Amino acid sequence: MTYIEAIIIAIVEGLTEFLPVSSTGHMIITTSIMGISTDHFTKLFTIAIQFGTILSVVVLYWKRFFQSLDFYFKLIAGFIPAAVFGLLFSDAIDALLENTFVVALMLMIGGVVFILLDKWFESSNHRAEQEIKYPSAFKIGLFQCIAMIPGVSRSAATIIGGLTQKLSKKQAAEFSFFLAVPTMFAATCKKSYDYYKLGITLNAHDINLLIIGNVVGFVVALIAIKTFIHYLSNNGFKIFGYYRIALGASLLILYALGIQISIS
Repeated sequence: MTYIEAIIIAIVEGLTEFLPVSSTGHMIITTSIMGISTDHFTKLFTIAIQFGTILSVVVLYWKRFFQSLDFYFKLIAGFIPAAVFGLLFSDAIDALLENTFVVALMLMIGGVVFILLDKWFESSNHRAEQEIKYPSAFKIGLFQCIAMIPGVSRSAATIIGGLTQKLSKKQAAEFSFFLAVPTMFAATCKKSYDYYKLGITLNAHDINLLIIGNVVGFVVALIAIKTFIHYLSNNGFKIFGYYRIALGASLLILYALGIQISIS
């Protein structure tokens, strides 16, 4: 992997991780076009740079993370379903990453849902922010489990989960960001450990790439989160729906052209 490739991948990760468009789908397309999707270090890189994007949430909302223990307990309540589901079905989830049709189909189905979302939750435009209760946090966590199907998008599932719990669009999106911190941290640690067990060793060049990737991912994610919240507060979800459908179609085209598509 070159420095340019590392920067491009980190930019894509930072832009898409917290938007409801599936960062997994974008990673598949980006690394496949570059021809490095099956390289072991590429697989590790796409996982490890999530630390940078996680840190962006903590920095941007640092007051929330030092507000009270109740905040953390609610994050734990939302995290538990994904933790249990992930441990039980990790092998099946990894296998789905190799199924291009599943990823593309989920992107397209999610796109249709997002086109209809504004109509379904029209009242969310006028909802005042409210305190998130523990049962609501847990239910949003159940929605997060759906996102373990590649192409669904973790942020998309949790935002929809938040809307079903009577949260405003802004509050649903922000809780999705918060819930990403323990979820992505745990998933990143597990995947990194899995690759460590394979005996993958890193040289100075690899370490420099990881540092650059995390820094770039951190900066880009900061901008993406602030832009997304501003856009969502003034607009609807339709644009993300149309984009997801276009992305799913792109995946199918890559597959039809015989381009190797896999990040697992």
